[in-house]
Amino acid sequence: MPMRFSERTGWNTEESDLARAHRLRREAGLPIADLTASNPTRCGFGYSASLLQALADPRALDYDPQPRGLLPAREAVCRYYADHGVALDPAQIVLTTSTSEAYSFLFRLLCDPGSEILIPQPGYPLFDFLATLDDVRIKAAPLVYHDGWQIDAEGIRRAITPQTRAIVAVHPNNPTGHFTKPWEAEELARICRAHGLSLIVDEVFLDYAIGAATESKGETGRTGAGQETRTTAGLETGATREGSDAPWSFAAGLDGVPVFVVSGLSKIAGLPQMKAAWIVATGPERAQALDRLEVIADTFLSMNAPVQWALPAWLANRTEIQQQIRSRAGANLAELDRQLAAFPTLQRLAFEGGWYAVLRVPALEPDEQTALALLERGVWVHPGYFFGLPESGWLVMSLLGYEREFRAGLITITDYFRTNQDGKT
Repeated sequence: MPMRFSERTGWNTEESDLARAHRLRREAGLPIADLTASNPTRCGFGYSASLLQALADPRALDYDPQPRGLLPAREAVCRYYADHGVALDPAQIVLTTSTSEAYSFLFRLLCDPGSEILIPQPGYPLFDFLATLDDVRIKAAPLVYHDGWQIDAEGIRRAITPQTRAIVAVHPNNPTGHFTKPWEAEELARICRAHGLSLIVDEVFLDYAIGAATESKGETGRTGAGQETRTTAGLETGATREGSDAPWSFAAGLDGVPVFVVSGLSKIAGLPQMKAAWIVATGPERAQALDRLEVIADTFLSMNAPVQWALPAWLANRTEIQQQIRSRAGANLAELDRQLAAFPTLQRLAFEGGWYAVLRVPALEPDEQTALALLERGVWVHPGYFFGLPESGWLVMSLLGYEREFRAGLITITDYFRTNQDGKT
């Protein structure tokens, strides 16, 4: 009798045409300008030669299973948030090995089988798998674009059902780079209070505000919706706290709303391989929520001691890698805008943070075909539908890659659209 598998793992794991073409090109040794690079450890940044020494702390030889995480590590997370103007108690923090695990803990905390979570769209394509594994359904919490991205509060209200348990906000969003503005946070709080919902906030890109919401045509330009926009300071867009350059954090809480903030070293310290993240719990019934999270964490005890003892040093030294990442992203963004200035049919949408850019491109064919055509010319870029954008007219690219490689890839992209648009008009 054949083995029976759970329905929750019944995914279609067949390789897509795009993934197959990418694999075959790599196996053939053909050049690829990678405009999807998202792993900072593979992008040529300089890490401290002493970084790994933190893993040699002799205290890690003692096995002291603490479900919420070792106190020195949680105190280091508190110091991180203090730099963002938020005072926290270490008791509010539960360490996890990744933000994916943090989401899974929160889904288990808040949801029964069949419960619903509202997820921002466009967004990173992770939640489908997490929700399925935890027997949770996800529904879109739409973002709309008009002189920049913003939440669609009425769309969120329409999506809520008796099965809805929480809303997810990504601050700033990936890939749109949308920071949740104070007025949007208040609107989300009103919705949560009215419907008895929790708010889960992903802040992994929090430290990567670009400082301004700029358009692709300089001081003024056309958005993807055909609207004029002006360059505006980060403070005006709501990315930063008044009197500070540090972006504001939801860890400060929202009145009357259970808020759970997730973040980790992957982006904050450019260390995705170290597998260290956390949950910050605020709001009503926080103590009970933390007690339940502690039982969940105690069931798995997935955090390892060397990383926990190293976490304070890595967080304290995060500035060096963050400065490199911001510098690289800024240089590639400037190059993107320079090339697009001579090509008005390609438009970069305004964004405020993170290291991705969304391009509005001529909808000549489905985006997967466009990505395949570009790959044949040696450029690897995400089709927009990968992030929940419509199937035609959108490309998403990372600003993290090597500057020379990024520049060469952009030249190929603009040449492709110039040639194909001329040939189809």
